[in-house]
Amino acid sequence: MTAQMSPTDPSVQATATAQIRVLVVDDHTTFAELLIGSLDREPDLQSVGSANSVASGVEACLSLSPDVVVMDYHLPDGSGLVAAAAILARAPHTRIVILTGDPALEALEQAAAIGVCAFLPKDGSLATVLDTLRHARLGGFIVHPSLVGLLSARRRQRSEEIPFPELTKRELAVLRLMGEGSDVRANAKTLGISENTCRGYVKSILGKLGAHSQLEAVVVATRLGLVPAQHV
Repeated sequence: MTAQMSPTDPSVQATATAQIRVLVVDDHTTFAELLIGSLDREPDLQSVGSANSVASGVEACLSLSPDVVVMDYHLPDGSGLVAAAAILARAPHTRIVILTGDPALEALEQAAAIGVCAFLPKDGSLATVLDTLRHARLGGFIVHPSLVGLLSARRRQRSEEIPFPELTKRELAVLRLMGEGSDVRANAKTLGISENTCRGYVKSILGKLGAHSQLEAVVVATRLGLVPAQHV
């Protein structure tokens, strides 16, 4: 005879506790319903609700307290990044994954600055989205390689690519640490140099790569093969 486990059984409670609670914010009803259905078929993921705008997304997140929010970049009443900023200002431990079909470098920079965990293509694989929801972590920032490639292609269309001087071994070391998401203080400590010296290397790297920010430098360097892409 097969033993029956009650809801109070410790093993059942452990399984329930391990589930990652996900809120879906997207105004495309079919997409949202398909994603919610997929979440509920995964033993370690659980949908807690959905919303279809910036305003309703913020309200739902504060009400439901999900672990992760998967949010469309384009919403009827504004950008998903506006919603993300509002959520993180009030619930800073929430992990947020942005989906977009039309990325812009400025959007990536803003997402990294406000604390978004990942930027993924909306037309990418479901498996990638689910895996990213499982592994999204505060302080990390994943940009899917396909978005890096698209941004690089747009950059080439806008202007002729300008050759840059070869980076020194120390500059490459700093660049690769930048690609891992470390800040200047941590990089300086890792390399055994002062923060001012590290900032000098960063300034030199930006100049050589023609970048205006550390994130843009990492995107350019990834395309050029100077640093490895972060795969999800």
